[in-house]
Amino acid sequence: QVQLVESGGGLVQAGGSLRLSCAASGRTFSNYAMGWVRQAPGKEREFVAHITSSGGITRYTDSVKGRFTISRDNAKNTVYLQMNSLKPEDTAVYYCAASTGRTHMQYNYWGQGTQVTVSS
Repeated sequence: QVQLVESGGGLVQAGGSLRLSCAASGRTFSNYAMGWVRQAPGKEREFVAHITSSGGITRYTDSVKGRFTISRDNAKNTVYLQMNSLKPEDTAVYYCAASTGRTHMQYNYWGQGTQVTVSS
């Protein structure tokens, strides 16, 4: 079992930055890949970013490439999402998710979510 707790969301103006954090517990953090997924009001949940267990490979949805950076600190059991040049369309609840393997993007564990609101 894995417990995930996100933090760092908030209200920011367009063009601003936020850094989300997700603290994990309950299993050896360095053994599994992590991801960030978001859900905007009235829309389906959308993949944002993914990082393998070692941090060596990352993936992003096209709309955030060049603006968002996912990273992890296995010593701190924490994954981050640095979000720069934020746009109003980035407004959503952001969820941290844990995979059951070192690389794949099938997420079995989810955090409670943190709200990100970008004003124009």
